[in-house]
Amino acid sequence: MKLQSAILLLFISALVIFSCAVDPGFDDVPEITYLSISNDTMVQNNLNTDSIFIKIAFKDGDGDLGTNNKLVNDNIIVTDLRTGVIASRFNVPLIETNGLQSGIEGEITLKVFTTCCIFDDGTPPCSNPIDIPSNQINFEIEMFDDNGNRSNKIVTEFVTLLCQ
Repeated sequence: MKLQSAILLLFISALVIFSCAVDPGFDDVPEITYLSISNDTMVQNNLNTDSIFIKIAFKDGDGDLGTNNKLVNDNIIVTDLRTGVIASRFNVPLIETNGLQSGIEGEITLKVFTTCCIFDDGTPPCSNPIDIPSNQINFEIEMFDDNGNRSNKIVTEFVTLLCQ
């Protein structure tokens, strides 16, 4: 009976150890997926008085996101698709892998601050003309791992930027 218990305990221990080290089969190039956006409107301003939260999921096969060995300073780039200008840059925080060399996956929420409305008629940005009450804005997001591998690009849904 003791031998059977010892063998069972050894089998369970081995199962736990090997299940933690199983490679999930992710590509070494990061992959991101758009999950959600916190609000469908923002009030324009150039003083960061309003914001939205964008939630994305990520996978990386070699687990080199958010390590101390950084060849890339800004791991996540958010671009305003109205202008093609970078709206925000983020660093992925340190992700502990506890010595395992397998892939990682998770979710990240990004806080993106408001920006100014843009007008085709030459009206200065951040103005509030009565005849143009809003702009539509959406963002493109991409991620880089610590070796410089670039993820796919994802695009958020549109947000109404109130020009008041």
